[in-house]
Amino acid sequence: MILYLDTSALVKLYVQESKSRETKQLAETAEVLATSRIAYVEARAAFARKHRDRGLTTARHRSVVRCLDQDWDSYFVVDIPDSLAKMAGALAERHALRALDAIHLASAVVIHDKAGRDLTFYCFDARLSAAARDEGLRIPG
Repeated sequence: MILYLDTSALVKLYVQESKSRETKQLAETAEVLATSRIAYVEARAAFARKHRDRGLTTARHRSVVRCLDQDWDSYFVVDIPDSLAKMAGALAERHALRALDAIHLASAVVIHDKAGRDLTFYCFDARLSAAARDEGLRIPG
């Protein structure tokens, strides 16, 4: 199974949050973990915000960033060419999505269409989950 992680799910692999345990368990069952290139930037921003808000110590923040950097090459990362950006624009309009959510959804749809394999889309946003389901992607649970 290919497991597509949007940033909300990816972050849970590195910092303890609600549903982190379940996210890690699901990730362990996947053959491939996939995400969009934008997830790296979003994750780093989330880690920095947690550090600023004192949710991560300086040492823990450095450790989390180091772990993400070490793991990054093991993920199947989708880049954002013009064709994907245009697809994301259409998905944003069709499903009333925020821009980066639409890029995540478009990235997962592209993988699903090209891989010809089972893909599960994992996120923690109800609107994005519903849009993914409407686009024919599997949602856990």
